[in-house]
Amino acid sequence: MTTDMALNNVWVLVCAALVFIMHAGFACVEAGMTQSKNTANIIMKNFMTVAIGALCYYLIGYSLMYGSDIGGVIGTPFLGITGDNYAYADTLSLNVFWFFQAVFAATCATIVSGAIAERMKFGVYLGFCLVMCTVIYPVTGHWIWGDGWLGLSKGLGFTDFAGSTAVHAVGGFSALIGAKLVGARTGKYPHRGAIKTIPGHSIPLGALGVLLLWFGWFGFNCGSGLAANVDIGLVAANTILAGAAGAVGALALSIIKNKHVDVGMTLNGCLAGLVGITAGCNFVEPWAAIVIGVLSGVVMLFAVEIFDGKLRIDDPVGAISVHGIT
Repeated sequence: MTTDMALNNVWVLVCAALVFIMHAGFACVEAGMTQSKNTANIIMKNFMTVAIGALCYYLIGYSLMYGSDIGGVIGTPFLGITGDNYAYADTLSLNVFWFFQAVFAATCATIVSGAIAERMKFGVYLGFCLVMCTVIYPVTGHWIWGDGWLGLSKGLGFTDFAGSTAVHAVGGFSALIGAKLVGARTGKYPHRGAIKTIPGHSIPLGALGVLLLWFGWFGFNCGSGLAANVDIGLVAANTILAGAAGAVGALALSIIKNKHVDVGMTLNGCLAGLVGITAGCNFVEPWAAIVIGVLSGVVMLFAVEIFDGKLRIDDPVGAISVHGIT
């Protein structure tokens, strides 16, 4: 193993560990932004998402995503992981690459947990995780990052550096479908009168979760180049600037519209900025990352109003707007 390859392995392992920490962030956000009586259920869902995600992605998900292409739609299925058709053999260990991709798969699944919080039974959610990490995420990931129909090898020019579409949009759209299917929480949308606000029981816990997510996002984005090189500085700068700008944009708009500081929207504004920059964080200039962040925070706030007020789709943590729209 060369010195460069050893350095790449260490770097990507560290970044994968940071992405793993994001699951603690998701758990804190969901628990803090929902009612205290459902905390144990929410924690178990997030915990088991990682366990089921890792196993399912190892057994079959990886092959469907990175196996030899079948018609641009799916990879050739096999059990476990193999070096066949592995494109990074000269720069990165297969096991390190799989680990990095596995924590991404679990992240895609856990996005849905927030949108259906307080309504879906534990067993049903575990079944969803199995399908998401075994089939849905790997197949859509094959289209983008494997050798599927959207990939650069097919000449369509679609690029997604760290997963704005492959992870967040897939998770966000799945969250939209899930929230619509399970319906709203009891009393959320009365037949007459204003929409009932069901406040989360711990704003500090939710804020801690967002900070953990922001911290983990440096691994999410900086590790996606799969190498320790000079580009990681630009990626890190764009990541912190977009998150900061998203928070400022959402805070400013919430004050203008509602005449008061909205903590939840400010926190989600930060996450929206991070989602928005994830696809292009390796090539846009820092000033552009700020613009993307502000726009993402603003768009997220309007999206929350549409889903909640107009479409009456109950999303306790704003996962659909943050991950699916921005």
